Formats: sequence, C-alpha cells, structure tokens
Amino acid sequence: MRASGILMPVFSLPGPYGIGTLGNEAFAFVDFLAAAKQTYWQILPIGPTGYGDSPYQSFSAFAGNPYFIDFRLLAADGLLTEAELPAPQPVGPVDYGALYQQRPVVLHKAADRLLASPTPAYEAFCEAQSGWLEDYALFMAVKAEQEQAGLSDWPNDLRTREPAALAAAKERLAAEVDYYKAVQFFFYTQWNALKTYANSHGIQLVGDIPIYVSPDSSDLWTHPELFQTDGAVHLTSVAGCPPDAFAADGQLWGNPLYDWPRHEAEDFRWWKQRIKHATSIYDVVRIDHFRGFESYYSIPAGNKTAAGGHWEKGPDRAFIDAMHKALGEGGIIAEDLGYLTPEVKAMLAASGYPGMKIMQFAFDSREPGNYLPYTYPRNSVVYTGTHDNVTAEGWRQSASAEDVAYACRYLRCAPEDLTESMICACLSCVSDMAVIPLADWLHLDAEARINTPSTQGANWQWRLTQPLTPALSAHIAELTALYHRVPDEEL
Repeated sequence: MRASGILMPVFSLPGPYGIGTLGNEAFAFVDFLAAAKQTYWQILPIGPTGYGDSPYQSFSAFAGNPYFIDFRLLAADGLLTEAELPAPQPVGPVDYGALYQQRPVVLHKAADRLLASPTPAYEAFCEAQSGWLEDYALFMAVKAEQEQAGLSDWPNDLRTREPAALAAAKERLAAEVDYYKAVQFFFYTQWNALKTYANSHGIQLVGDIPIYVSPDSSDLWTHPELFQTDGAVHLTSVAGCPPDAFAADGQLWGNPLYDWPRHEAEDFRWWKQRIKHATSIYDVVRIDHFRGFESYYSIPAGNKTAAGGHWEKGPDRAFIDAMHKALGEGGIIAEDLGYLTPEVKAMLAASGYPGMKIMQFAFDSREPGNYLPYTYPRNSVVYTGTHDNVTAEGWRQSASAEDVAYACRYLRCAPEDLTESMICACLSCVSDMAVIPLADWLHLDAEARINTPSTQGANWQWRLTQPLTPALSAHIAELTALYHRVPDEEL
C-alpha cells in the first residue's frame, strides 16, 4: 500500500510545561494527521535523555522519557492536585536544564501517592517489565546518589556490580528505586493510551531506536559482557562514522560497541528482547545506522576525533536471520544512509526491510550517492530530509547556488517553490512510504532544524509554535490523494 506520514518529535509538540507531552496536544496532533489523510506518525527515540539532550544517547534502551509525562493526566487520575500543577509556560525552545530541575519535584509527589497504595495496574506493569525495569530504576537511583556522575566515574564496586555493593545499594536506595519504577508506569500508561487513540484513528506510530546504547546507560551497566569493555566496564573502542564531505574529522559518537561474537553465541537474546519491546510500543520500528550490522566503524577509546578509526565486520546475515525468526520479516525500516558497500546493500536486500531515500541528497553535490528519484525502489521510504538535515527551506537558503539551480531545473520550479516541489517529488515517486517533516509542510527555515550532527548547543530544542490549521490539513490531504497515498479504503 502506498502511504504517507509526517515526521514530528514528541518533544517538538506544543504543551504547557516546557516540552511536548503525551496529553491533549499529542491527541490533537493525531486528529490533525487523520484529517490530513496520513497513515504514519514518525517520532524520534522516546528514551530518557542525559548529557547533550540527544534522544540517541539514552539512559536505557527500554525506558520512556519522564519529560513527556503530562501532569494534567496525573491530576485527572488523582495523583496530583490542581495546586501542584506548575504554571503554564509560553511555548518556546526546550529548556532541558529547567526540566531537569522542575520535573522530579512534581513527579515525586505523584509517585508517593501511587506507592502509598499501589494499584493492580502498577503491579502488573512491574511484573510485565521485570526484564529491564528493576535494573534501570537501580541504575538511576545510584546515578542520582553519585550526583549524576557518568557510569565510567562511579566507584569501582558499584560500576562493576560487586554483589555486596549491589545488595547494599538496593537496600539503601529502595525508596528511590520505587520512584523510578513509578515514573515509568506513568509514562507507559500515557504512551499506551496515545498509541491506542492513534491506532483507532488509522494512524500507525513509527518509532526510532538507535543501533547503539549510551556509554552512560543501564544497558551497559547491567550487561557489560555484551560490549567491548576491559572487564571493568571501561570501553576499549567506541562508535562513530569516518570522515566524509559533511564532517572532515568524522563523527565521534562515543557509544559502546557490541561484542558481536558474544551476542551470536547467545542467539542475539538481548537484541531480540530489545526489538520485541520496540515492536510492542510502536507499530513500525526504524533502526538507526542499520549498516552497522554488516560492518561498523571502530574508534579507539580516548581518541579526540573519529579520524583514527577502522572498519570491523558485524554479524551481518546471522543477525537478520535471528530477527526474522523472532519477529517475522516486516515492521522494520532500515536507516541505510552513509557509506554503503556492496555487502551492506546485499544485507539490506536479504532483510527485506525498506531503506531510506533523502530528496535533499539528490541535489547536494557533496553527496557521492545517487539519490535522484528515478533510482528509488518501491520498497523504500522517502523523505525531503530527516532530523539530521536542515529543513528543505533552510537547504534552499544555505546550499550552493549551483545545487539550488540544479534542483530547480530538475523539479521544474522557481526557487521560492522548491520546498513544495520537493514534497511533491517525494509523494509522487514510487517509494511505498513518503514521510515529510512537519517543518517542511510549514515551509520553515533553518531555525526549525532539529539537529546538526557533531555539534552541541542548540540541538533537540525546536518546538511547534504555530497552530496547525484546517487549511494546512486540507492541503496535505489534497496532495496525498493526488499522488494516491490515501489509505486504500478511502480512495
């Protein structure tokens, strides 16, 4: 089925408490998508974020972000009083420092009320999520006790999970562990309600999971044997990307690299658990940096840039076969951007998963690949750009004059119409799915960029500050129907 969707992070939604929430504004966005005849809502990772605020560097591959919890819904459940709700704030860029300071104060009050009389729903949640919840909650409690120090800076006995130190921490921090478990219950209660509402309106949620976990995560702490460490939970090599035309020094991500032979010996048990969890909370899962399963870029720990790294062989078909056996062959989008070898292309073909196509890359002279629309296969997902790209309007304003002129010649449009023409090119191409960032539908310039890779500062802060009008949803619906991307039953 040809279909289309909109890319919009949860944190970019409007909301009264400094960041997007899972409450009224998220439900209203689902209504907007339905009116616009969309089938998919793609978001960014929803895990709890740490230093740098990146959703791709989360404290857990399984937990949800407490920042998205809607206090008004907690009040409706009797867990907060109206007087305890923070004063509404004007919608503006996300201030993560303020969220870090303010959110726990309110969430502790709600958690105390829940834990004073735990509900059957809470107890059932803890049982169902026991494979990760207790370890995550203890990790967060120890981290708070260590004044938010990163895992690598914890005392040796705690970092390496010596039994005596671990038992003492569980006893000492029991109340805080319960708090973090309660917060996850709040998050997933609200998330599941939103997913149910979206699905009932014909909208499927496209989630996003990073291929790697954070170096400061409960995942590394709980299972250090699954990663390339020195035996004392210190990393020996880290992840990144080699230098290219977009980044002269490459990209130094710093994530732990997997010990793939260990994973394969365990029949990829941890990965199966992770993907099973993701497919339970999303309808479709986009796996970031999918090419890393074929081969991955390894950088010695301690390097200041990615320039000194080298390629190592990944699990390749063994991983794909394990995922097929565990989950079937659908429901995955493979982010296959970057340096693609014949081996990567062969792995993607064997997986059966759709890859990604970026319309901006078709006209960017720095991009060595051929992303012109005539090359796209049906089994693909096309975007004007992703969260890592400038908006289409921003690209028009910042790309070289030659690249812009080429795009306008190819798409037969004037420069001022380039954004709309890129959108139409995505919708009209043969790719089974087309996903357009909301900022491009709104023709917003570079101020609406979500992330600039290899930089820190203003990333992950953009929020929607203008209303989504019936005129806009009607316009999107009109183009969606024109290019035959309306769900079959509505054609």
